[in-house]
Amino acid sequence: MTVHDDRPLLLMVRTGKREFREYLLRSLAPAYRVHLFTGVAPTWELDYVAGATELGGLLDVKAMAEAAQRLPDGPVAGVFTWDEARTPQTAELAVALGLPGDPAVTARCRDKLLTRRALAAAQVAQPASVPVGSLSQAFAEAARIGYPVILKPSDLALSVGVIKVAGPAELAAAYEFTSAVRHGALPDWRPQVLLEEYVDGEEISVDAAVHHGEVTPLCLARKEIGHPPYCIEIGHYVHGDDPLLHDLQLRRLLQDAHEALGFRDGVTHTEIKLSSRGPRIIEVNGRLGGDMIPYLGLRATGVDVALAAAAVACGRPPVVAPDRKLVAAVRFFYPAQPDTVVETLAFDRAGLPPAVDELALLAEPGDRRSPPPAGTVNGRVAYATAVAATPRECERALDAAGAALRINGMPPADHG
Repeated sequence: MTVHDDRPLLLMVRTGKREFREYLLRSLAPAYRVHLFTGVAPTWELDYVAGATELGGLLDVKAMAEAAQRLPDGPVAGVFTWDEARTPQTAELAVALGLPGDPAVTARCRDKLLTRRALAAAQVAQPASVPVGSLSQAFAEAARIGYPVILKPSDLALSVGVIKVAGPAELAAAYEFTSAVRHGALPDWRPQVLLEEYVDGEEISVDAAVHHGEVTPLCLARKEIGHPPYCIEIGHYVHGDDPLLHDLQLRRLLQDAHEALGFRDGVTHTEIKLSSRGPRIIEVNGRLGGDMIPYLGLRATGVDVALAAAAVACGRPPVVAPDRKLVAAVRFFYPAQPDTVVETLAFDRAGLPPAVDELALLAEPGDRRSPPPAGTVNGRVAYATAVAATPRECERALDAAGAALRINGMPPADHG
């Protein structure tokens, strides 16, 4: 006798590396029948998914829609991805299947220039920003806006190509650095460079679920920035009872930004600077946060960001029920020297404090890794997470984890 499985069918477009995304599938599997659309044969994902379909580069939305409609255990209740590069195709696929999604809104989130224009039209607080197509234009706009400034590509993620420029003497080299960024999957791609006002203050991120236009914050992370002037995110801290979660000005800014972008259904990762003149929107991404941030939120608050994201993908309101008030944090580690060929890589776990939570190795023997600026996300060799009652306990635990890491017998790079 066939047993009926009444869990909703959730279509997942790509998953990413196990070390960064397994916890999300682990949350989804009990509540959803997850069918994976992937470009390669699934491996570790098979422990969590009900089925998988290989579809090459996952760029052909028509082929994906036809494959979804042929699934024997349909209909599909929701479609989503946490892969930045496939958010446009996922939005188009959702629309093709009659599910929540909006390709135009996704494009406004994906391209920071379009984000800036939409926010400016609605007078949402953000840095001054202008696209620059030449070094001479960059000099002129930097003089107009005033130093320091930030240079960044308009449509990349993970702080790739982002640099702070203190004054005109540094601008030419910085412009070359950002202009030289390339996209591995698109050999003819060249960045549209944005020159932006530098905003002082602490940087945070907010993962939120949006249902019928109502923005519900799920997880607020405070960033740890290192390797100046390259604006590299080396870690994040999530406080289970962060007072910013109850800040009315911040909540209003989040709502206004989503309304300006037309974002009514889905999940977002919004980056904000808490400047001396009030909070400013840095960017709004149409996906879950990376860098283990949803995991930190789960450990610090009990709020399951993956389940909230799946709910809104299926057209249902998110359930947000925090049940703890801890602090969770992550830190990423790099080799000290450029072009390090990894021979040995290990944490010495003996004597680590109990607040150390997860230790993950991100490189294998033979891999080549570099610290910033040559290595950004792709230069990382390991990470550690910590969970404790206070930020200071987490910091001490992460410091201890870094001291216990050896790359070819050497300690990791200093991130200061």
